[in-house]
Amino acid sequence: MGDCIRYSEAFKLQVVREIEEKKHPSCCAAAEAYGIGGSMTVSRWVREYGKSHLLGRVVHVQSPGERSELRKAKDRIAELEKALVDAHLDLRLERAYLEIACEEGWKGSVDELKKKGGGLPPIARSKPPKG
Repeated sequence: MGDCIRYSEAFKLQVVREIEEKKHPSCCAAAEAYGIGGSMTVSRWVREYGKSHLLGRVVHVQSPGERSELRKAKDRIAELEKALVDAHLDLRLERAYLEIACEEGWKGSVDELKKKGGGLPPIARSKPPKG
């Protein structure tokens, strides 16, 4: 396991100040200039000292094809989520109808009722109202 290097507050402030004064074009350049290990160490100091505006922004560049692909994927996810909700509702309804069938006089087990199928009481055979 590597040694943990501790930097003084004065040193951290100096590095952040040098970035602010444009002596280093980036946090990575400052880290390299001082031999500071860890790719995010100097960036963390910049944030800790309230100088986040010095950090570069991340810009995502996408081609129209990639945007279209992403839109299709998001639409497909929404479609699948709706289908999953519908499937859960169908399952709950089916279970409720089986319970009603059992309460209405079916003498066997629920598994037997599922196997028999057609012998359900009228209330369990009827489809639920749409709505």
